Amino acid sequence: MPMIDAYIHEHALAPEAEQTLLRQITDLVVRIEIGDATNQKAQNASWIFLHRPTVYVAGKPATAPRYRFVISVPEGQFDPARRQAVTEGITAAVAEAERLSVDEVKGRVWIIATEIPDGNWGAHGRVVRLPDILNSLLGEGGRQAALEGLGKPAGW
Repeated sequence: MPMIDAYIHEHALAPEAEQTLLRQITDLVVRIEIGDATNQKAQNASWIFLHRPTVYVAGKPATAPRYRFVISVPEGQFDPARRQAVTEGITAAVAEAERLSVDEVKGRVWIIATEIPDGNWGAHGRVVRLPDILNSLLGEGGRQAALEGLGKPAGW
């Protein structure tokens, strides 16, 4: 259930390329977070907020588009390998969207992969915890995996 803030310079990409990029990012993060990008419940709970910044580099308008993606997931969903996979995947997706190589875009793409401490997510008018989120997405097995990942006892 990622919440993603995508900062993409207006007109950086053709509308179709941008839409494809945002779809790829959603699929990538859902796959890394829960292991199944086709899980419709997880897809529906994955939101991207698109921001249109004006970017300056060294106090001057940027001469090439800059991209910043802030990926927020519940605590326990990212480890170093997952953060690396998200960073590599998003960078590759931007390169594909720009029709350039990863080497040509990697210095212009920043990814901030954050975990929100358990008990700090709120939805449906209440605090939502990771075990509840994964239970709703994956069934009771998801709840147990979440508890183990958070180091909590089964009855928590």
